[in-house]
Parts: sequence; structure tokens; C-alpha cells
Amino acid sequence: MPSRSTMPALLALSLGYFSLGTISLAVVGLNGPIGDDLNVAPARVGLLVTVFALTFAVFAPAAPILLRRWNRKRVLLLGIGLLTVGSVLSAVSPNYGFLTATRVIGAVGAAVFGPGASAAGSLIVPPERRQRALATVFAGMTASAVLGVPLVSFLGGSLGWRPALLGVSVLAAIACVMVAVYVPEIPAGQAPTVQAYRDALRTPAAMPTVMTTLLFMSAQFTVYGIASAYIKDRFDASSGLISATLLAFGAIGVAGNALSPRIAEKIGGARSITVAVVGLASGFALLLVAPHSTAGLVVFAYWAFFSQMYQAPQQARLVELLPSQPGLILAMNASALYLGISLGSFIGSSLLPGLGAGPIPAIALVVLVLAALAHLASVRKVGAATAEAPAPAHTA
Repeated sequence: MPSRSTMPALLALSLGYFSLGTISLAVVGLNGPIGDDLNVAPARVGLLVTVFALTFAVFAPAAPILLRRWNRKRVLLLGIGLLTVGSVLSAVSPNYGFLTATRVIGAVGAAVFGPGASAAGSLIVPPERRQRALATVFAGMTASAVLGVPLVSFLGGSLGWRPALLGVSVLAAIACVMVAVYVPEIPAGQAPTVQAYRDALRTPAAMPTVMTTLLFMSAQFTVYGIASAYIKDRFDASSGLISATLLAFGAIGVAGNALSPRIAEKIGGARSITVAVVGLASGFALLLVAPHSTAGLVVFAYWAFFSQMYQAPQQARLVELLPSQPGLILAMNASALYLGISLGSFIGSSLLPGLGAGPIPAIALVVLVLAALAHLASVRKVGAATAEAPAPAHTA
């Protein structure tokens, strides 16, 4: 467990991640109210998720270079501040175009804060506590799917989408204050440059490890990105059953994230990723043969455990690969993560109307096989680099 002295800082970062995750996916739960109020088709409202994801993917690698002279705490405050401002402006948007612009502002803030929060969490604890610290920080992102998005959906239906977004903005503002109070000053470290990115990509295993994240998230969101439509079409579930299934999915995902450090400590980070990939594959395979009943909904929720046990050990592996530039390598990974979300959601939403829900997990399995190959390549490259490293000198 992280020490008591660092826990308030980790919880502040986790609340920031919770705000980030909720704001990024809020329009999923507010699709109907936003569309009705702004007279926009549901498909166009759904594009706001893609706008956020692509903006994040572009700015996450750029932020460490643009802000290289700032200490890490100042970077975090800028990121959570922009995220808060973007959410407030979203809540008062007069039209769809303005709302789209506010999503870009919020995504830029998220791109600054997210990788910075992971890097800060890994730096304020000793190396042996890194896995648990990262799991604590990223738990906020996982919890946003369990509590944040359903809560925003409920508030949107009862109070309206604008008060719902203002509520999330207040939460982000509280996170900003907590970061200011509890997160210590952290030096900027080695200033990243474009050359540093090139060097990072040449680091053994860095590229295949980041590519594993992109493909793993693409496979996951090929199904999860269309979860409500998939569950309704595949299992003929009512709206109540859909909500219950997604709530169970989120709760199981929280358990996967919470247990991932213990699993990684016992079997190692690389093997933990292997377990996550194999477990996710088994979930998709079971969905292909699941009965059209409540039992099938249990199968859908089952694979959440493996989807959420991936992030903490993979982030820890990346920090170990490039300890001199944790913010840079984690920014690359965050960019890949959101590109994967965008790509997977696009694949699922594009194929669902023509193929129906049944074959979608098979498509996800194909993408997951590519993720497995990328992970295997990263493990082999790490092994080769370790074997080639000079042995420590022994004194007589």
C-alpha cells in the first residue's frame, strides 16, 4: 500500500482522473437530452466522444514538449483547470458548434492532466510501491464508468444535461483544489524534445508496448463502445437490464484494477498483461456462444475484470523502460489509449448496422490477436535488451 503521507496526493490525482473519465464519456449518457435541446441527431452527439478522444490523442504527446519548463504540479493544475473550464463552457453551450469547441478545450486539459497524473503518481512513491500507486490513481478512471457516467445520465434525465455537466465541473474544481493542496512540488525532470520522442521510440520494447495498448483498447471498445446497442440487440435486454449490466461491468472492472497490483507483484508485469489479453479473449469467445438470456449478460460483465487489470502494470512497465522520461512515455501510452478508444468505437459502430451484434466479438478477437502479437514482441525485445546489457563489474 502507498504510505499515508502520499495517499492524499494519490487520491487527489484519482479524483482528477474520475472527473476526466466522466467528462470524456458524459455525452454517452446525455445523448438524448443534448440532442433534443440542441436539435441534433444522436449520431452527431455521439461524435463528441470521438472529438474528445482524437484531441486527447494529438495533444497528449505534444504537452510534455510544450510545457517542458514547468514543474509537474503546475502542469497538473493547468490540465485540471482547462478540463474544468471546458466542462463549464459545455454546460452553457448555445449550439452544437460551440459545444464541439468546448469539448476540444476539455480534451486538451485532459491530455495535459492524464499522463501527468500517472507520472506524478509513479514519482511520489518508492519504486516497489509504483504498481499500487498507479492502480490508485487510475482507479478514478475506472470508477468513472461505474459511478460517473450512470450518475450523469440520471441527473441529465431528472434535472437536464446542463446541470449535470455543471455538477461534473464542480467535481473537477474540487479535484483541482485537492491537487493544489496535497500533491507535492515535483521537478520537471529531463526536458522532453522531439528528439527525445525519437529516442523513446527506439528504446527496446517501447513501440510494441505502446502498440499493445492501442490494439488492446481498440479490441475492448469494438464491443464496449457500442455496449448499450450490443446488449439490446444480442440479448433483447430492457433498458433496466442494460443499466444493471453496465453497472455490474463497471463494478467488476474496479475489482480488476484494484487487484492488478497484487497480481503483478506475484507474477510480474509482463505476465499480468498476458493474463489480461487471454482473459479478454475468453470473454469475447464466450460472447459468441452465450445464450440469449440473462446468463449471456453475466458473460458480458465477466470480461470487465481483465479489461481493467491491464492499465496499472502496463504503465509501470513503460516507466521501467524509460525511467528518465516517465511523463513522455506515459503521454505516448495515453495517446495510444485514446486512439484505441476512438478506433474501436468506430469499428463497432460502423459494423453493427450491417452485421448485427452477433459477430462483433469475433471482430474484436481479431484485433486482440494483433495486440497479443505486439505484447509478445515487447516481451522478447525486453528479454533481448536484458541479455545484451553488460554484467555489473565485481570488485576483488
